[in-house]
Amino acid sequence: MDQKRLFLAIALSIAILFGFQMLLPKPVAVPHDPVVAATQAGAPVARPATPAEAASLVPKNVPRLKIAAARLTGSVSLLGARIDDVVLTDYRETIDPKSPNVRILEPRSETQPYYVQFGWSAPPGSTMKLPDNDTVWAGVGEIGPGKTGKLAWDNGAGLMFGIEIGIDADYMFTIKQTVHNEAGAPALLFPWARIRRDYAPAVSGYYVLHEGMIGVLDGRLKEVTYATAKSDGEKKAGIALEQTGAGGWMGITDKYWLIALIPDQTAQLATSFRHVKEGGSDRYQVDFAAKDPSIVAPGGDAALVTKLFAGAKVVKLLSRYEEAEKIPNFDKAVDWGWFELLTKPIFYAIDWVYGAVGNFGVAILVFTFFVKLLFFPLANKSYRSMSKMKLLGPKMTELRETYKDQPAELQKATMALYKSEKVNPAAGCLPLLIQIPVFFSLYKVIFVTIEMRQAPFFGWIHDLSTVDPTNIFNLLGLIPYDPAVISPYLHMGIWPLIMGITMFLQQKLNPPPPDPMQAKLFQFMPIMFTFMMAGFPAGLVIYWSWNNTLTMAQQWYIMRQTRLDKPVFPRLRSKS
Repeated sequence: MDQKRLFLAIALSIAILFGFQMLLPKPVAVPHDPVVAATQAGAPVARPATPAEAASLVPKNVPRLKIAAARLTGSVSLLGARIDDVVLTDYRETIDPKSPNVRILEPRSETQPYYVQFGWSAPPGSTMKLPDNDTVWAGVGEIGPGKTGKLAWDNGAGLMFGIEIGIDADYMFTIKQTVHNEAGAPALLFPWARIRRDYAPAVSGYYVLHEGMIGVLDGRLKEVTYATAKSDGEKKAGIALEQTGAGGWMGITDKYWLIALIPDQTAQLATSFRHVKEGGSDRYQVDFAAKDPSIVAPGGDAALVTKLFAGAKVVKLLSRYEEAEKIPNFDKAVDWGWFELLTKPIFYAIDWVYGAVGNFGVAILVFTFFVKLLFFPLANKSYRSMSKMKLLGPKMTELRETYKDQPAELQKATMALYKSEKVNPAAGCLPLLIQIPVFFSLYKVIFVTIEMRQAPFFGWIHDLSTVDPTNIFNLLGLIPYDPAVISPYLHMGIWPLIMGITMFLQQKLNPPPPDPMQAKLFQFMPIMFTFMMAGFPAGLVIYWSWNNTLTMAQQWYIMRQTRLDKPVFPRLRSKS
């Protein structure tokens, strides 16, 4: 029975090894094409532009309104009324302080067009002239906290369209679409808004991270990857998801950045996630349109107010917007995963400690210490059982000699010994099983939250969310070559080595398996985990190393309490 449990533990360890290996990124080919004509949400779609037409539609020098906010800068294109130029002033591309600031929206004239657009559609068959992609709007003002930029366009037939754009002190825009009717007949119009990404973006390739189309519709989180949008769109005339109803939000998310539309929560809307194939390239779009038309009477007005989030997925900021703007589950823009009930508290705990110590690496160490205290009673029982197992080593050797040709009798005698001494041979697996959910949740926190992005520790660790930059296979950089180009397993940093050493030392405190072959197999486990952990974020490796160190201290203390000179095994002492 003990061998079966041992083999189960081995199988579990191998499953963990390969399971976490699947979390590593896969290479992704990324085509980049310039923009061609865009589709309109909620109405018949105009034909795609030819390459020659596209060149005239997307000039680089177009009239613009300036965006000058507290945490972002950029501009709005008056050609087509697009918010297509947004740069975050708080974040840079790399840890180099001279690297460019992160740009999250980009004009159609650039290599990676990504923009937000607002407009109107008319019922099928209507000849009403509406603003489109090549409409040049009149613009006045500047967009910033307390400042509103205004766009206006007259269709020459009695309809005057307007777009007012404001922004708060963070990343939330307010967009008000207006129509004034001076014509002699009512106008039926469908206001719409869309987020358009006119290229296939590079994604991290991690199974634990969603990147792509996202939203909360009908109270439920909706996630559609780029690959799914493409495959489903090809089957369903470009539509990967359709939803009708009121409330919610929708957008496109990257690992750390989010572009999201938050419509009037009482408006009945038709929402779509789309994939459009144009000019041999893939374009992705999230849009909504009013389900029923606005009837603008002669001399009357119509308006629709929409919020637009364009910025970093700062957890506390998303939560604040969720409460203040009544946005349902807005913090789910952060991919908390299946263990959300554990992942979110872990984040808030670490973030709270960070507020006190000022270093996320130290915060992880402090958090780990308190987790060990929390589980001390349970782990204490397990380690005591393991210590007793180690003390049973001489008796187990004696039994194997006595019943070396009688495996059934050996099994029976072994189980009897375990029962009489109140020892559970599988108890050593318990600490590992306890750690798995915490380990995985901490992995999610380090990997997906922007608070951990480019967060330094000490020494050579300048970013806890990336791998240890050192590598023993090029002598810590003395050889100007990266062996990881040959294989990712040829990147071995100092912290993964420290983790492997602590795992090896911790293993030495555990009782060895009774079978010599099993014992040799277990000796390879630290090596396997060392190579596996080398590809994980440095913050996670530091956590695991510190956790191993605390575990060793705990085991050493408990083993001192179960020495043979203490009255723990009187029956064994009397027979020895």
